[in-house]
Amino acid sequence: MENRIIDSGDLLDSKGILKHAGWATSLLLDYDRAAIKASKFKIKEWDYYCILTQSHGVAFTIADNSYMSLIAVTVFDFVNAREISNSIMLPFTMGSLNMPSSSESGNITFENKQLSLKYIRNKASRTIEVDYSNFAGNQSLTGSIVLQQPDALESMVIATPFPKNKLAFYYNQKINCMPAAGELRLGEKTLSFSPDSAFGVLDWGRGVWTYTNTWYWGSASGKVDGKAFGFNIGYGFGDTSKASENMLFYEGKAHKLDQVEFHIPEDDFLKPWTFSSNDSRFEMDFMPIIDRHSNANIVVVKSEQHQVFGLFSGKVKLDKGDEIIVKDLLGFAEKVYNRW
Repeated sequence: MENRIIDSGDLLDSKGILKHAGWATSLLLDYDRAAIKASKFKIKEWDYYCILTQSHGVAFTIADNSYMSLIAVTVFDFVNAREISNSIMLPFTMGSLNMPSSSESGNITFENKQLSLKYIRNKASRTIEVDYSNFAGNQSLTGSIVLQQPDALESMVIATPFPKNKLAFYYNQKINCMPAAGELRLGEKTLSFSPDSAFGVLDWGRGVWTYTNTWYWGSASGKVDGKAFGFNIGYGFGDTSKASENMLFYEGKAHKLDQVEFHIPEDDFLKPWTFSSNDSRFEMDFMPIIDRHSNANIVVVKSEQHQVFGLFSGKVKLDKGDEIIVKDLLGFAEKVYNRW
C-alpha cells in the first residue's frame, strides 16, 4: 500500500538509512549529503531542466555523480526531427559542484573556457542562463529562460529505498507545468519561448544508487482546453511498494495515480508506443518524433539511453473521476539502463 508523506523531517536517520518511504506533493524531507553513510563514490546529485514548445525545445543537465559528473545541453528541432547535444564530463568531482540540498533554494553555476551555465532560484521563478561557445560547430548558444513557479504549484516527490542495500535511496522531485519565457540564440537563429506555449519541467534528484539499474520515465506539460495540464510517470527504480511516481497535474494540483506500464516496440523506439494503467486512469498513445539515443561504455561505467520525444494522445481521470481528453501533447518518454 502506498504511503503519503505529510510531515516534515530528516530524510535519513543517524545510520544513513531512509526514514520514510513514500510520496508527497512538496519537498517535506530534508536532504543532507553529510548524513549519507554509503561510499562517497556512490552519491548522485542532479538538476535536469527540459523546456518544450511544439516546434523546438532545450534541455540542461548539471549532475555531480561523484566519480563522473556531467554537464550537458541539448537543443531540439521538432519540425525537422533533429537534435544537437553537447556535453562535458568531469572525473572525480565528489560533491565539488556544490549541488543545493533543496530544490527550493540555492543556485548552481558551472563555468569553464567553453561553457557558462547558471541555475538561479528566485522567489517564484527559476532562471537558466547559458553561454556555450562552439556549441554546434562554430555556432554558439546564448540566452536565458525564466520558468514561473508559484508557491501553490504542486509537484511529484518520492522517497524510495533499495531492498538490496539499506544505505541506498532515491529522493526525487519533478516539477511540471512551469510556463517559460525567454530567448536563446543558436548562431543566427533565435529560439523563442512564450509562457502561453512553452512549459518546463525540473527533475531534481539526490541519492545513492545500486550499481545496475533500468528505469522508465515519461513527462509532459502544456495546456488542454486552455488549462494547465501535465503528468509524470515512471518505474523500475528501487522499491516502489510504498509509492510510485505516477501523477497527473491539472491547474496546479496533483492527482496521484497507481501503476502505469510502458509498452515499447522491441525493434524500433520510433514506432508508436502505448501506455496503460491498472485502474484505467491513464491510457495513452505516443507518436515519437526524436529518439535522443546515447550509448557509453567506459571501463566500469555503462549507460544506454533512449529518451524519445513525441506527441501523447489519450485520456486520463482525475482523483474525483473527471475525464480529460489529451490530443497531441508534446512530451517525452524514456528507457535508460545504467551501470555506474
